[in-house]
This record gives sequence, structure tokens and C-alpha cells, in this order.
Amino acid sequence: MIKTLTSHGNSAALVIDKAILELLGISMSTPLKISTDGKSLIVSPLPNVQREERFRAALDKVNKNHGDTLRKLGE
Repeated sequence: MIKTLTSHGNSAALVIDKAILELLGISMSTPLKISTDGKSLIVSPLPNVQREERFRAALDKVNKNHGDTLRKLGE
């Protein structure tokens, strides 16, 4: 897919197709990280902090309650 920039006031905008946004789970309110490797522009959605915090809390609870059993299964 080839895109061109669009003028947006004194800035340039890149229009991203709805299908790509849906594929990546990006909405208009998703915070995006923009970086570069020196040759390419990299746009990445930031992880959902609340979801990650809930996941970590659940993981800690499972490890607290079943950590010994899980370690034994891993041996």
C-alpha cells in the first residue's frame, strides 16, 4: 500500500485506512507511539495500561495461590 501525506494546517497528516486500524485494534482514542529507526517511521499503539495492570494482578494472584504447583509441573 502506498500513501501520500495530506496537508493539515501547518502540519502533514497520514490517513490510515479503517481496515488497518481495525486489524491493529486502534481507535481514535488509542495513544500512539511514533518513533524511527533512521530510515522508517514506526507508529505503534501503546499497550492498554489498565488491561496490563489487571493482567499483572491476576498473574500475581495465580502465582501466589498456585506457584509451587506450577513450578513442579515445569520440572
